[in-house]
Amino acid sequence: MTKILVVEDEQSLREPLVYVLEKEGYEVVDAADGDQAIKVFNAEQPDLILLDLMLPKKSGNEVCQIIRQSSNVPIIMLTAKDSEIDKVVGLEIGADDYVTKPYSTRELLARMKAILRRQTEPAVVAGSIIEAGPVSMDIDRHQVFVNGTKIAMPLKEFELLELLLERGT
Repeated sequence: MTKILVVEDEQSLREPLVYVLEKEGYEVVDAADGDQAIKVFNAEQPDLILLDLMLPKKSGNEVCQIIRQSSNVPIIMLTAKDSEIDKVVGLEIGADDYVTKPYSTRELLARMKAILRRQTEPAVVAGSIIEAGPVSMDIDRHQVFVNGTKIAMPLKEFELLELLLERGT
């Protein structure tokens, strides 16, 4: 089951969103401030994060930057900040999408599904790089990364993983 982390400090917005996501079949964990968001992210390893920008303790931008140091998990910013500069900053620090409040629940769900679909599509081969979900392989450099973390791998295992990723297995 796909796990979503909802980070929203306003309970009146967080609870209905959690309810809708659970009704859509997602497993949902939530956080009400930036510090709690980091703790829940590390403990739960969600598949996607819905992140408010204006949070107590740590801003959504800070949370995004911290998560990007160790993970490529998809992040959708959900915020009332709708200026062009806010959107550009959010996307430049690592958000995958930026949705302004008030938002359409149907549109948000469609954006989530599109991002999650790209995470689970078969391998994409670009030159010597193969990517599938959280796994990225650099064939020329003999390197494997999972969620952005380099993994040491013996040659035979590397070759087997390469074969499996190329076939989309």
